[in-house]
Amino acid sequence: MHDIRKRSSTTAQLTVVTGRRRIGKTSMVLKAFENETLLYFFVARKTEAELCQDFTAEIVSKLNVTPLGKAETFTEIFTFLINLSKERQLNVMIDEFQDFLRVNKSVFSDMQRIWDLNKNGAKMNLIVCGSINTLMNRLFRDKKEPLYGRQTEFIRLEPFLPSVLKGIMKKYHPQYTNEDLLAMYLITGGVPKYVELLVDTGAVTKDDILNKVLSKNTFFLEEGKNILIEEFGRDYAKYFEILCLIASGHTRRTDIEGIMRMEIGGYITRLDNDYEIIEKHKPMMQKSDNKNIHYAIRDNFLRFWFRFIYKYNYVIEANAFGKLRDIVNQGYTTYSGHVLERYFKDKMREEGLFTRIDSWWDRKGEIEIDIITTDDLDKKLIFYEVKRQASNIKIGVLRDKAALFLTANDFFKDYAIEYKGLSMEEM
Repeated sequence: MHDIRKRSSTTAQLTVVTGRRRIGKTSMVLKAFENETLLYFFVARKTEAELCQDFTAEIVSKLNVTPLGKAETFTEIFTFLINLSKERQLNVMIDEFQDFLRVNKSVFSDMQRIWDLNKNGAKMNLIVCGSINTLMNRLFRDKKEPLYGRQTEFIRLEPFLPSVLKGIMKKYHPQYTNEDLLAMYLITGGVPKYVELLVDTGAVTKDDILNKVLSKNTFFLEEGKNILIEEFGRDYAKYFEILCLIASGHTRRTDIEGIMRMEIGGYITRLDNDYEIIEKHKPMMQKSDNKNIHYAIRDNFLRFWFRFIYKYNYVIEANAFGKLRDIVNQGYTTYSGHVLERYFKDKMREEGLFTRIDSWWDRKGEIEIDIITTDDLDKKLIFYEVKRQASNIKIGVLRDKAALFLTANDFFKDYAIEYKGLSMEEM
């Protein structure tokens, strides 16, 4: 952020900041400019004239200048600021930028015109944030939109890495166990807001974390709806049903269509490409994109929410929270075992030691290798079996599975091969 700020002293900068809700976009920008003057505009659900009153008050307060006349459109505000930035460097943040669609759709084309005409002489550091990924991506990456390609930086915030989560656990619970760490990762996926909510209430052990999330009136019960209904709109019920089925283990499109008795190709495509909520998995080295495909929910919290909260909403409506916790506890060992694979993949990506990190399974879905890594520079190939308990790892069985993979992929015939087990002890 500070490098962008420096560049804006000579050339106008437009930075787009995106990421899922609760990821900390606003907090990051405000922290970056805590020692500098930053105009903060929040696009609340008001009329344009009311918003302009708020924006004018912010300008007067922070810059001690007043826009000429009584501005009633954002175009007037933006024109004033970009002209002012020709005389002095300005930092401007617009939060929930996509909500201008509700206020006045012409704002985007007006901004494009003003920006294109004035950016060369302006010293403006403009930062726009939005919590609805689909709209933010469309506004700046769809060729049909007026602001397409105007950004000088596109920053997508990601959740905390495993090493950061471990650091947080060490600070707030020095005696944490790997079971506690796995629970924190399983529920939050490293999303800062969720980590903060748990840590601030002292929920840092596995049991306390689950009790907090599965308690009456807790923030987490409605969170899935709160962050997704606005994304999906009126058709949200079908999207929710698809996500619930994927979270429950129905990961093939044909299986989901058989249960729902409808064609879901369009929904799957939008969930993957537009909403970026699910991801497509295929066996390592498989060339075709259309065969043997499985889908998974990208986000750990949403995966848990659809698997245990949305699916058992009727239990919540019956106020049977003890029963809900029993349901989660009964399925927790199996469920967390799958999440453990994801944890190790994230950990490997953070370490950056491999050129490929993937999985493999046969066409019948009967034989699966949890993780395969390659180092194509040093020609090393490692097969991993992941189990919660090290005593359940069977390297002999892993070797037999790997033999089937290698038979079908002679690309690795010159690679040095290793076989390893990963359990909670290696977290």
